[in-house]
Amino acid sequence: MERYIVIIAGSKSDNDLVSLATELMERHHIPHRVYFISSHRNLDKLVKTVREETERGAGVFIAIAGLAAHLSGVIAACTNLPVIGVPKDAGSLGGIDALFSMVQMPKGVPVATMGIGKHGLYNSIIYALEILALTGKEWQEKLIAVKNEFNK
Repeated sequence: MERYIVIIAGSKSDNDLVSLATELMERHHIPHRVYFISSHRNLDKLVKTVREETERGAGVFIAIAGLAAHLSGVIAACTNLPVIGVPKDAGSLGGIDALFSMVQMPKGVPVATMGIGKHGLYNSIIYALEILALTGKEWQEKLIAVKNEFNK
């Protein structure tokens, strides 16, 4: 089964970060799927999507959200796969509220949380590739290629 990365953003307003992620992944031929689903406005759709993607063969979830950022916790509660949270630099607190929401998950709901904004997004992709690199050489090569791009 071919693994892939699933990116779920809380709303279309997160498209600036989603676009950066998809450009990087397409440039390196990293299989991925993207969804825009709010955990506040469409919980049933989010739960269904996470469960379906888990069954289909997803390898890692990346959750991009601003403000309260409950998205990553909901995803983590619906799957046993790794979840990486990326707080968006939004709102009056510039993403600090999203960061705090992600790092304060209760026991049993783990979310690996990156820094706020673009650099956190790029680190989330590298971290997802590090996880998937444990499964084989193809992912290891993708990881090296992405890291080399950032080290230029």
